[in-house]
Amino acid sequence: MEDYATLLKLRIDWSELDFFGHVNNLAIMKYVQSARVHLLEGTGLMKLYSQAKKGPIMASVKCQFKKTLFFPGEVFVYSKVEVIKNTSFEIVHSVYNEKAEVIAHANDILVFYDFINDTKLPIPADIREQLEKLRGKG
Repeated sequence: MEDYATLLKLRIDWSELDFFGHVNNLAIMKYVQSARVHLLEGTGLMKLYSQAKKGPIMASVKCQFKKTLFFPGEVFVYSKVEVIKNTSFEIVHSVYNEKAEVIAHANDILVFYDFINDTKLPIPADIREQLEKLRGKG
């Protein structure tokens, strides 16, 4: 856990339970999405999108579920930037329960994108610098 750049703590809501009484896998993906936005807010990408319509677009997301998560409780999502390429970057997430047990591992591939011209772009130097700061502490 100490290797990660950001931590997001979320409350498990009973509405996230499935028929079998555990947290639905889509709710876990929602936790990961919240963690992704939390991480991206610190990079300047959200501001750049609002000003110039350039920013991240999701290319791929995958999740490996390790353990069942139950209500009530809290969930902890640790995130970091793992890889930075010319036009894309990868964020990895680890989801834990209150007992510090791994619930899931997720990977996001995001592409830096020009939404006006409908094309990918090289990641600007200032954004790349911010992403580098989120590589984790390890």
